[in-house]
Amino acid sequence: MKKIHLLILKSFIRPFIVTFVIVMFVLLMLFLFKYIDDLIGKGFEWYIIVQLMFYASATNVQMALPLSVLLSSIMTYGSLGENYELVAIKAAGISLRRAMYPMVVIITILSISAFIFSDYMLPIANLKYYSLLYDARQQKSANFLPEGVFSSSFPGFSIRVKTKGADGQTLHGIMIYAKNQQQNNTDVLLAKEGKMYRTPNGKFLVLKLKDGVKYMETPGENNFNVRERLTRYRFKETEQKIDISTMGLHRTDESEFKSAVQMMNLKQLKATETLAKRQIDSGVQVNYKLITSYVKYFMVPTKSATVKDYVRGNDKDLSTLKPYEQVSVLANASSEARSVQDLVKSRADRTADLTKNVQRAALEYQKKFTLSAACIALFLIGAPLGAIIRKGGLGLPVVVSVIFFLIYYIISTIGEKSVKDGDWSPVIGSWIAIVIITPIGIFLSYKAATDSAIFDVDIYKRVFNKLIKKKVEQ
Repeated sequence: MKKIHLLILKSFIRPFIVTFVIVMFVLLMLFLFKYIDDLIGKGFEWYIIVQLMFYASATNVQMALPLSVLLSSIMTYGSLGENYELVAIKAAGISLRRAMYPMVVIITILSISAFIFSDYMLPIANLKYYSLLYDARQQKSANFLPEGVFSSSFPGFSIRVKTKGADGQTLHGIMIYAKNQQQNNTDVLLAKEGKMYRTPNGKFLVLKLKDGVKYMETPGENNFNVRERLTRYRFKETEQKIDISTMGLHRTDESEFKSAVQMMNLKQLKATETLAKRQIDSGVQVNYKLITSYVKYFMVPTKSATVKDYVRGNDKDLSTLKPYEQVSVLANASSEARSVQDLVKSRADRTADLTKNVQRAALEYQKKFTLSAACIALFLIGAPLGAIIRKGGLGLPVVVSVIFFLIYYIISTIGEKSVKDGDWSPVIGSWIAIVIITPIGIFLSYKAATDSAIFDVDIYKRVFNKLIKKKVEQ
């Protein structure tokens, strides 16, 4: 490998890693801002949050990778152009296409890796991420004792705290109703103040109460004395231990989420699409059989080869019938029409759902390939664009790359939405963004190879000044 190739590779790898980490960090922050209310205050262990962020990072790769390729390629060739290294490369007789050769190899390897990740690792990451996020959002708040209301979060207890201290652990005006299941009674405890804390293993919540009174109702001692007894005793200090081991994060079986297309690989998506199409075809046949039972044939052609005898229908008009006969005929017709309408509507809704499943599966199938294609297409834009603008760093390259990535992302989003709505086919909706930006990349590559000054502001100023002078002279 030539030294010039090593130079370009070293110039690309460092910006790519940095930009990829930055983009992933920004996407993680957006994830936290979106679900901050569902995660904070629920008493999750630290590793639960770490797992959720790790799986969220894996699902964000399909957005972060193309953007990182675009930004790092612009920065690489922009820095080489800004330091006149591209000029030296061209002066040595090496064209821009040859200088891009090692980058093309790296991007190709990266695209193949992206396809493998999208087909094998991304479905597993989506399954872990969405199942854990669902359980986290369903988890009740860890604020067990809100102020001024009775909390029924604890099995067998109803607790009310009048006020809480600034530390969140000091309690004032405590009232506890404890249900005694064996004796079918309710014990009442009142305390002026107290403190709450968890045991080290997190299985119990301990309420250390002061200055209170407890009321207990117990049945009689034997069958001859059935009168209940009320016991009251005061205390200076006591403890109430409540079991909270069942209030932790409950995990849902991941198999319940495997039917979503995001959790499938290519083989599973193809099988899902095929199954849905078969169900649609079988449904059409069933629909025909169900509808034909409502169709009455009163007459067939006399030359029919299969039917020799037929019953001629009644050609009488409704006006020729008696009023009660007209009402009966119209009622029967209306009843059959409603039956057919209800039958067709339910079957049509079922067919529409199956059609959407086919569209989603086909769209997700195509997206397995578009991630790799997006990396190549955005590289074809980023590398020549960096050579043209000749600016490195995180200034102008960031602005330009964000603009082109937004164009790609908006077109891709519109295509996916159109596919889900049934307006476009999955192939068109998933590939339209690639088809639009690829010619732009080829055009920019041609302009960079011919040393075009397409982004030279001075040229546009001179053209603009000439136009102004012509208008003034006229």
